[in-house]
This record gives sequence, C-alpha cells and structure tokens, in this order.
Amino acid sequence: MSARRKLSAATAATVAATLLASAASAGAAALPHAAAGRHPAGAVFVQTDNPAGNAISVYYRATGGTLSPAGTYPTGGLGGVLGGSVVDHLASQNSLVYDAGARELFAVNAGSDTVSVFGVHAGARLRLRQVIGSGGSFPVSIAVDGEVVYVLNALGGGTIQGYRLIGGRLAAIAGSSRTLSLTPDPASVFTTTPGDIAFTPGGQQLLVTTKGSTNAIDVFAVDSQGLPSATPVVNAEPGAVPFAFAFSASGQVDVAEPGPDAVASFSLSAGGTLTPIASVQTGAAGTCWLVADGSVLFAGNAGSATETSLLSAPSGQLTLGTTTATDPGTVDAAASPDGRYLYVQTGRGGIVDEFQVGTGGTLAELGSVTVPNAAGGEGIATS
Repeated sequence: MSARRKLSAATAATVAATLLASAASAGAAALPHAAAGRHPAGAVFVQTDNPAGNAISVYYRATGGTLSPAGTYPTGGLGGVLGGSVVDHLASQNSLVYDAGARELFAVNAGSDTVSVFGVHAGARLRLRQVIGSGGSFPVSIAVDGEVVYVLNALGGGTIQGYRLIGGRLAAIAGSSRTLSLTPDPASVFTTTPGDIAFTPGGQQLLVTTKGSTNAIDVFAVDSQGLPSATPVVNAEPGAVPFAFAFSASGQVDVAEPGPDAVASFSLSAGGTLTPIASVQTGAAGTCWLVADGSVLFAGNAGSATETSLLSAPSGQLTLGTTTATDPGTVDAAASPDGRYLYVQTGRGGIVDEFQVGTGGTLAELGSVTVPNAAGGEGIATS
C-alpha cells in the first residue's frame, strides 16, 4: 500500500470513533454460512440487482473451475434499472468489487442510492458490515485503492464520492465529491450516463468513462489525502462511447468502445493525457465490458451474445483473438485470480457461464449456473 493511503494515528482514531458510534445501526449481523467441510479453490460473487431487494449470490469455485451454490446474502438495499436498458440495467462495470487485501466486498444499490460493505470469511461466507449513502444518485461503479474507495453515481449529472475504509466500514472523505456535469439524453439514459470508475495501478489517478454523454475519459489526479483534483483532464473520443476499461499487464489503458464496437489501447501520462496506441474492432455488436487476464483482454458483446478475446503486446498493440458464444445478453465478466477461468454474466436469463481459459485466450465451456432472482444488472467478482 502506498504511503498516501495510510491515515495518521489522530485521523484514524477520529474516524474509528465515528464508525464505532454508528455500529448499532449497521445491520452487521452474521448471514447464512457456507456449508461445513467445503474446501473450494475460491469463490465467485454475483450481484442480482433486483429492484425488490438487491442480493449477492455466492458460489464455490472448484479446482476444475465449475461453480456450486454457497448462499445468498441481502445487501440491505435495492437494485436499479436505467431507462431504456434491456440486459444491462446498470450500464456499468465494477458495480461489485472484491478487495483481496482487506477481504472486503463492495456492492452498489442503485435503486436506494447506497453502497453495501461485506466482510468475506472462510473464502465464501459474507457478513454485512455496513450500508452507507453513495453521495449521489444511482451508484453504478466502485474503485478501490488500499484504504481509499470512490463511488461513481450515474444520475444527477454524474458525481464521484470518496470514502476511507477503516475497520471494515466506510467514512466519507470531506471535500472529495466532484460533479461530472453530464446531461444524459432522456430518450437514452443508459447510453449517456457514466459507466466505469477505477484507480490506476499506482493509485495516483482516477479514471471515469462518460459513454455517449460527452464521449470522453475523465482523469482526476489524486493527492496524498485521497482527494481528487478540482477538475479532470477530459480526453475526448468522438463517437466512441467509451464504456468500460481495464489495465493490461503491459501498463496501458484498454477501453471497450460500443460506438465502433472496438477495443482501444492508450498510454496514460502523469498529467492525465491519454495517447492512442491501437484500436481493433471486435466484429460483434454491443462491445461494452472489458476484463484483463494477464496479456489477454476479454470483451463482452451484449448485442451478439459473445465474448471476444484480444492479445495485448508489451507495446500496447492489440491482436484480435477468438470469439465465443455465451448465453443471451452478455454483460460483465471476471477472471479467477490464477487466470485459468473466466465467468461471464448474462443479463437475459440471469445465467453465469463458466469457461476455462486456454492458450491465446481461447475459451472452453465448462457449464453454467442460474442466479436466483437476478434482474438484468451487472456485478461479478472472484476471489
């Protein structure tokens, strides 16, 4: 963890006292546990985004990559649906984020403008620690860097709000809220609201995509206190509709662009400027989601019900790999920590498809699971 992510003793004590004072109303009771005697290789967490009551469905990941149910945990909030969306009700990436270092799982509740924080125990057992306001309207994406957490709110012009994670609970960082000043199209809200937020690997910058609202990638500098710059560097991509992004093993920023249905790579300067390196069309429709698995990128194509692999060279150049069919409504995806398996969330039927990752990003189907009460939103993470 970088030094700037550590709190001073005085600040930590103040925040901890604030958190302890509100513990009684946190809803942090233990929830159902994983079956005794199970020794999974890891877990897969899937958000239902159900407007009647959001929840996280947990699955054991066996050594062979297949999944089996390990329990369902209410988030204490509501799922949400953006106007005009069909299989991608949040129209975002990173709505569910697992922090392996802290063993915490963060989930947005778009329908109730809150964020839920879970502690992860015994690999696949969740305990709800906190439900806290998102600092805006309709949260859709979460970024985590050590003790600093940022939430992207899609409505109300688009806002970001920062928090500190202390003792498994979030406390808002004073002065960290920023507005994106976006004006979504009422006829197409889901394509003109912001889609993704994430820190750069070093934590010094925070990136936000604006999709079709301004067709840009905004880059905020982040100081030693976790505060973002007053305004971002705006990197315009006319017509690209930048939706989701990932950081490849080579260090560049890779972006899924449903405008041209392509994946583009960029170098990012310390000053926040993105310089194009390469762009490759997927040959599919609705290329919106992007996951990095080492030197391989996986792009989810909602309109074609496919997952496309691309190879990323050290120079940032991209090479189109294979395209594999999924269940209808391909949305978000997550790779296992060892890079051997890919789990693809599909919004049409609430199904998660299981794949083994082969040489060059080829995908071999292993099976699938159906998530109870899934309602077409995005949110999947692995441990």
